[in-house]
Amino acid sequence: MYPTLINFGTIGSFPVGIHSYGVMLATAFVTCSLLLGRELNRRGFKGEIATALVAAGAIGGIVGAKLYYVLFIADPFHLHDLFSPSGLVWYGGLFGGSAGVALVIFRSSNPFLPTVDIIGPLLLLGYGIGRIGCLLAGDGDYGPPSDVPWAMAFPNGTVPTDDRVHPTPIYETTISFLFFGILWSQRKKSASIPGLLFGASLIGLAVERFIVEFWRLTPHVFPETSSLAWMTSPQLVSIILFCFGIFFIVWMYKRPRETVPTLATGEPPEPEPKKNPPRPQKRRRRSRQ
Repeated sequence: MYPTLINFGTIGSFPVGIHSYGVMLATAFVTCSLLLGRELNRRGFKGEIATALVAAGAIGGIVGAKLYYVLFIADPFHLHDLFSPSGLVWYGGLFGGSAGVALVIFRSSNPFLPTVDIIGPLLLLGYGIGRIGCLLAGDGDYGPPSDVPWAMAFPNGTVPTDDRVHPTPIYETTISFLFFGILWSQRKKSASIPGLLFGASLIGLAVERFIVEFWRLTPHVFPETSSLAWMTSPQLVSIILFCFGIFFIVWMYKRPRETVPTLATGEPPEPEPKKNPPRPQKRRRRSRQ
C-alpha cells in the first residue's frame, strides 16, 4: 500500500505530503462535480452551481467527519488528529456535508428536491471512490484476519498489519458502485416524483454500511449480555438512516404533485395561453331579385 505518494517532510510536528487518500478524495469530488453539472444542465437547472455544491459538501463533510471523530471515537484526542488523513468518519461527513449542500441549494434558484435527487446517487459514487483511498492508505478500515483468497496484508499502511485481513474497502467500493449504477439508471424514470431518488440513495447508503460492518473491527455498542451485542455504532446509525429513507419515500409519494421547474432560472414554465378556435363564418345567401 502507498499511504503517502510524495513526502515533503514536516512543518513543526505536522507531516506534509501528497497522500493517496487525499488524491482519491479529490478524484471523487472532481468526478461527482462533472456528473452533477452535466445532469443539472440536462434537467434545465443551473449547472454552474455544481462546483459550489461539491465544495460545500467537501468542506462540510470534512468538518463533520472530524467533529464526529473527536467527539465519539478519538481517545485520547491529539491536536494533530484534526490535520491527519485519518479520522474522516463517514456518517459525520454525511451530516456535515448535507448541511453545507442544503445551504447552497436554498440560496440558489434551483428547485431543492430535484437537485438532491441528482446528488443522492453521486453520494454512493463518491463514497466508493473514497474507499479506494482507504485501501491505498491502509488506514485501519480493514477487517479481521481471514484466510479467504482475496485477503490482504497492510504492512506499510497508516495502521499497519502483517496479518492477511478482509479488505473491507473493496467490499464497500463494490457495493457502492453497484447501487450507484442502479439508481443512476433510474434517474429519468423517477423524475416525476421529486425526492424519490434521494430517499432511495439514503437506503442504499444505509444497507451498504450495515452489511460491511460485519467484516470490520468497529467496537460494538451494547454490552455482551445484550441480544444486540453484535451491533456497532455505524449499524445503529444505518438503521436510523434506513428508516428515514423509507419515511422520506412514502412522504414523497403522498405529497401533492407540483410542477417541476425546468428552466435555467428555476421557475416553472409558464403555460401557453389558450387560443380560441376560429369560429366558422356563415355564408350569406344572395337574395334573388
